[in-house]
Amino acid sequence: MAAQISQEEVDDLREAFAKIDVDSKGSISTGDLNDLFKAANLPLPGYRVREIIQSLAATGEQHDGMVTFDEFLNVVSGLKSSEVAKTFRKAINKKEGICAVAGTSEHSSSGTQHSYSEEEKVAFVNWINKALENDPDCKHVLPMDPSTNNLFSAVGDGIVLCKMINLSVPDTIDERTINKKKLTPFTIQENLNLALNSASAIGCHVVNIGAEDLKEGRQHLVLGLLWQVIKIGLFADIEISRNEALIALLRDGETLEDLMKLSPEELLLRWANYHLEGAGCPKINNFSSDIKDSKAYYNILGQVAPKGDEEGIPPIAIDMTGIREKEDVKRAECMLEQADRLGCRQFVTATDVIRGNPKLNLAFVANLFNKYPALKKPENQDIDWSSIEGETREERTFRNWMNSLGVNPRVNHLYVDLADALVIFQLYEKIKVPVDWGRVNKPPYPKLGGNMKKLENCNYAVDLGKNQAKFSLVGIAGQDLNAGNRTLTLALLWQLMRRYTLNILEDLGDGQKVIDDTIVAWVNDTLTQSSKGTISGFKDGSISTSMPVLDLIDSIQPGSIRYDLVKAEDLTEEEKLNNAKYAISMARKIGARVYALPEDLVEVKPKMVMTVFACLMARGMRRA
Repeated sequence: MAAQISQEEVDDLREAFAKIDVDSKGSISTGDLNDLFKAANLPLPGYRVREIIQSLAATGEQHDGMVTFDEFLNVVSGLKSSEVAKTFRKAINKKEGICAVAGTSEHSSSGTQHSYSEEEKVAFVNWINKALENDPDCKHVLPMDPSTNNLFSAVGDGIVLCKMINLSVPDTIDERTINKKKLTPFTIQENLNLALNSASAIGCHVVNIGAEDLKEGRQHLVLGLLWQVIKIGLFADIEISRNEALIALLRDGETLEDLMKLSPEELLLRWANYHLEGAGCPKINNFSSDIKDSKAYYNILGQVAPKGDEEGIPPIAIDMTGIREKEDVKRAECMLEQADRLGCRQFVTATDVIRGNPKLNLAFVANLFNKYPALKKPENQDIDWSSIEGETREERTFRNWMNSLGVNPRVNHLYVDLADALVIFQLYEKIKVPVDWGRVNKPPYPKLGGNMKKLENCNYAVDLGKNQAKFSLVGIAGQDLNAGNRTLTLALLWQLMRRYTLNILEDLGDGQKVIDDTIVAWVNDTLTQSSKGTISGFKDGSISTSMPVLDLIDSIQPGSIRYDLVKAEDLTEEEKLNNAKYAISMARKIGARVYALPEDLVEVKPKMVMTVFACLMARGMRRA
């Protein structure tokens, strides 16, 4: 039988696959399998690789001599069950910069080992030290010594995590809800609940990470969560609707839609090559093997450094003499000294550069882009600027919800990334609607007829919604999902999110069917028992003050709400928003995984209001 592969291992294997799949086609030649196993630090004897290739051909899984990531994953899964697994384990233990720690999670089997990167720990510590150096609430743990394991204890009270989440997505957490002084095990638990539920709300995948894991400083889980939070912050402005100058990266023959399909990682690579082209240098295909000699970085720095041609920005000259250094390490160090002149040395050491650490080099480039994009919005009348629409609150909520569930690939652009329905199929499985994956077309899609394959998927997705999930999809066809029809796509996503939320309540209630009236009745019963006012439904005007939500939180966890921090009557719009921010953060603090935004309460958006009360009901039922 094939062995199970953890999500952590899948991520490592995907990273290795990307190193070989330099063109991002989604498949590699069988002739590159040997290099792929080496990139994954899982070397195999040549004869064994040849046997695998023959096996793929014999089972019909070989496609014109190409291997997809899923096929590679199946191969590794099979190998893990064999004697070859011993070779894998030895190779992993010898991997430079990787520390192995015994599995301590209650969900881990005895003897399980997890690995974490020493380089990532150092990089994250330095980033946090710089980001929070002036925050008085973090003085008790900062600055951390990157040469020690201080990081894993420093996150244990939740304060640093909450602060980092707010740095990545400002105003996610209301500062008034963070417990900062005279901490007890209970108030620390609240902080960690707040951090985890808020991380989920901004799109972090936190399944299988609990407050105890963070309190005990489980290294691989801490680093995994921190990387997600940091990456979301670094990528926030690498999006055309927030940075129109990115249109300068359009290539001949491309449309705006083509550029909008690119992920932040792909846009960063496009940006790097744009500046390399400007310097008259060869392009790169990745931020791992292609940047090891530091020469690409040198030339990018030379291109983006301020030239003094903008008012108020002094020039910064980049000393390029270090590019002639013969030793890679010395050349990398010279390059980083120049990056430091721009205030952009963060995330990598010279060793990280010459080893081609893809994660840290990606962060290094993202930080450089954020500070010195060196792009100008083109004066091109052929571009339809009106087609660049920013993400609505509703769209952001759905996108973050999907990403928090760990869908793959990650959703960056809601409509583009749902066009082949693969993410939607994963969501169906989350709501217990079985998917016949044999009917699903998977990437890479052919150039000719590829969109037809995606459309077939979308038709199947609509069919599942109508016939299996029993959704109301009147007037919705596969073509609408494939073409990214906003209204109709959101209608399906809302029903998926609603069903997911109700399923949680039904599981807690031993399968008893839950409808909107069930939630309203529970809310009013709980409020009445605490001698607080009730609501007429999810459109009740009093919800705009957030007082019904705050009262319900206080009923579930008596004494949790500080009513001196809120205003109950004659509220201005600003006071309503302040109440709502406090209410959403408090809901997360007591353990409710709320995805709605404060504005949803102020504007009394019935759909989002329902999810807030449903999540609080789930929290209240767990107490019972």
